[in-house]
Amino acid sequence: QVQLVESGGGLVQAGGSLRLSCAASGRTFSSYAMGWFRQASGKEREFVAAISWSGGRTLYADSVKGRFTIARGNAKNTVYLQMNSQKPEDTAVYYCAAGFGASVTWNEYQSWGQGTQVTVSS
Repeated sequence: QVQLVESGGGLVQAGGSLRLSCAASGRTFSSYAMGWFRQASGKEREFVAAISWSGGRTLYADSVKGRFTIARGNAKNTVYLQMNSQKPEDTAVYYCAAGFGASVTWNEYQSWGQGTQVTVSS
């Protein structure tokens, strides 16, 4: 397993941008697919984006497609989520996760970070 730590959350106005980072410990980071999920207050955790171990395949939720970009830097053991044109409905705690395949399903990921809060004001 890998240990994951998210950073980069905060408060942003609607239309603004934030970049989340997820730093992983462990030598096998490059063999894991990585995903981002979010959970708004009172709602279920939902898929945001995922990237394969090579970076060659990416998946996005329809709600963020065209606005968010997932990328990974295997040399830095880090995965990123660039969030542009943010909306109030993007407000949530964002979690990164590591698994054996890029998936939209949360229970296919084996390791999770603690989460970082993103708040988008209108």
